[in-house]
Parts: sequence; structure tokens; C-alpha cells
Amino acid sequence: MADSAYFTLLDHEGLLAVRGADAAKFLQGQVTCNLNYLSASQSSLGARCTPKGRMLSSFRIVPVEDGYLLAMARELIESQQADLQKYAVFSKSKLSDESAAWIRFGLAGADAVLSELGLQLGAASDCLASAGQLLAVRLSDGRAELWAPVAEAEGLQTRLAAQLPHAPLNDWLLAQVRAGVGQVFGATRELFIPQMINLQALGGVSFKKGCYTGQEIVARMQYLGKLKRRLQRLRLVAAELPAVGVELFSPVHGSSVGEVVLAAQAGDVIELLAVLQEDAVNDGRIHLGGSEGPTLTLLDLPYQLDADQEIQR
Repeated sequence: MADSAYFTLLDHEGLLAVRGADAAKFLQGQVTCNLNYLSASQSSLGARCTPKGRMLSSFRIVPVEDGYLLAMARELIESQQADLQKYAVFSKSKLSDESAAWIRFGLAGADAVLSELGLQLGAASDCLASAGQLLAVRLSDGRAELWAPVAEAEGLQTRLAAQLPHAPLNDWLLAQVRAGVGQVFGATRELFIPQMINLQALGGVSFKKGCYTGQEIVARMQYLGKLKRRLQRLRLVAAELPAVGVELFSPVHGSSVGEVVLAAQAGDVIELLAVLQEDAVNDGRIHLGGSEGPTLTLLDLPYQLDADQEIQR
């Protein structure tokens, strides 16, 4: 079903709200994406990093009337709110967990349904459309997200179910794997810099915005080209999904050469994203969980990395 029309509930993520007169100024110094590029018709991926450039969270950020909504792994909301609150006290910004105030649906092949809801969503990645309190976001592979106040949840779900088959969350995550879009979960917090999950290739890092926490390390990795670990897509024949953060091994090293970023069932096999060392990728002998663990097969990503183009953002 991952390639057909469907809808699913995106309940694995929550929403962190940053609202107030200084919300834009405050967040601009905290995240990798450039808030100046956001508008009523444009959203973005992004991340928040430690001073050493390691990602504390990754997210989809959407501007709203009085601030921003950041969709991220649900288990990260509490820690990110607490961390950011330490700095928000010095600005006219208010942070809150709005996970319970919104419902989010993942949609595939559903542009006609969005149109009926008054949402004329563009085809370009990260496009944003609104109708009343409804929001729609275009993803890089053509899928869309539909965000709505929880008060509209029941009626909206009934309407979607009348026109689209319901799919399990696994189908959505499989499409995310195939789109090559990694993200940070609790198990991988502070493990990766943004380029390790190719966030810069997906518009989630700006190299022209100026300072933000971790910016020096992130920029150095981009301009000096010394990154040795990057996101890869792989196939695994196994009965059980590997957990996020499980280590990968290769004969080229005596220790771990990478970690699982995201995995989903694909029929009789598993497809996953993992951050892997370059020499292990070149060697091709990659195993899950240990040197004698199940063998993984490398697959292509749906996009090319272009450092010159990436630094134009």
C-alpha cells in the first residue's frame, strides 16, 4: 500500500509550539533552517543541535499566525521544551506542548481530497497551504501531511475514510525510508550532525543564515568535506524490525560502523535508513547487530548530494 492512495494517523510525533512576538528571532538562533524563508506557503525541515553540532532533535517547522509549530518525535517534545525554555525566558516567546491540541494525518495520492477541503497544495517540496484552521504540507516525494485542530479530528477522519483506505503507520514510514528522509528519535539524540542524515540535501540546513547553536561545526563539515559517515538506504531479510539506534558492523572495522535511523516492513523484507561509515559502504559487507549478524544490501537513495547547491540556501 506504500505506493497507493491512503491515509494514516501520524501519532508517533508531537507538536512543540513556539509563539510570541520574538518567536522568529529566538528560534533563528537555535535551529539549522532559515526562518526568513518560511511563509504562509512555505515550511521546512530543520534540526536543533548541541554546540558540537550533534542533533538534539529534527523536525518539520510550520509558521502559524503568532509563531511556529515544530513536529518531531513525540519522545523528544518534553526535553526540547525544557531546553529551549532556558533561553526563551530572555525573549517574548512562549513554548508549549500542543501535541494534544492537534491531529495530523499522512496522505498519499490524496490531492483531490485536499482540494475538496479547500487546500490547494503546490507540487514542490515543503509547500504549505491553509484553509481556515487546516494546514497541508507537501513532502519531497509527493505525499502530504494534513494538520487540524483536535476538535475537527472525528469529522475529518470520517471524511478521509470515506474516500481513502486507511493504512498502518508502517506504510508511511516505509515511504519515508524510500524518500531518504531520516530523523532523530530518542535513541539517536546527540548521535548525528545534520549532514549525516543528509538534512542539508533536503533543505533543512541554511549556510547563509548566520549564527545558531552548533553552526560552526555544521559549516566546517560542509566546507571542508571531511564527513565520513552518511545516510544510506538498505534492505534486510529478517522477521523483526531493528530498533532505531541498533549498531551495524563490517569487517573493515573492529567496532560499529553505523546505526539504524529508521526501519519499516516492506512485504517479506525490511527497508531501512542507517548512518554508515564511507569505507564500510565501499566494502559492501554490512551486518546488523554484530559481525555475524544478518547481512544488509545497499539500495539507492532517490536524490543526489551536491555540496555546491546545498550551500546556496
